[in-house]
Amino acid sequence: MASRTKPAGGSTVDEAEVVRFSARAAEWWDPRGEMAMLHRFNPVRLAFIKQAACRQFGREEPRLDALAGLRVLDIGCGGGILSEPLARLRAAVVGADPSPANIEAAKLHAAEAGVAVDYRASTAEALAEQGERFDIVLAMEVVEHVADLGLFIGSCAQMVKPGGVMITATLNRTLKSFALAIVGAEYVLRWLPRGTHRWDKFVTPNELEAALERHGLAVIDETGVVYNLLSDRWQLASDMDVNYMVVAERAPS
Repeated sequence: MASRTKPAGGSTVDEAEVVRFSARAAEWWDPRGEMAMLHRFNPVRLAFIKQAACRQFGREEPRLDALAGLRVLDIGCGGGILSEPLARLRAAVVGADPSPANIEAAKLHAAEAGVAVDYRASTAEALAEQGERFDIVLAMEVVEHVADLGLFIGSCAQMVKPGGVMITATLNRTLKSFALAIVGAEYVLRWLPRGTHRWDKFVTPNELEAALERHGLAVIDETGVVYNLLSDRWQLASDMDVNYMVVAERAPS
């Protein structure tokens, strides 16, 4: 894995990433704008989260209130495009992001939509230090943007209650991911703005699992996510060479 210098003061925040995403704060809720691909990705990750949560907590998946009573952290929530659907499933959602501009955009949209989400301009380590605890901690398309992977995973894991889960979606560091997620998605198809990702910050499943296990979480499920050109949608698959998602649990006390 490419070396990553631990920032002074122990911060997970990559300021360059915060500036980059803050500049796009007004784009989060435009399904045809720069975040269009995330909007298209949302259904498959939301379904995966819901299925994992229902399995973990013994809920009936078809219920519209399947997440009722569960406290969920969406860390690196951006403009809240995942936080809001989770709140509609009756979860008590905290959406956190280090960018105040993103949080303001998220708050504005939630107010207009009449959805209750507790948005905070904060970081994983700050929330962990405050003693926050959750049934589900989500780090979706975030770990490849942080400055200190170990500190980030440790802070998130610390906030998972006994019997709870952490769900992570990220990008594998393979030649295939470089070709598809960077060259293809950013330079050829223009699905994402150029510079959205750095290949050296992608995380392999083995690296992610090792980091989770170091902090007391055990991986219980993993899946790849691929784009199906024929159906024009994202779907779960066994291929984890590019996009993948992982569920890790903390043993009940």
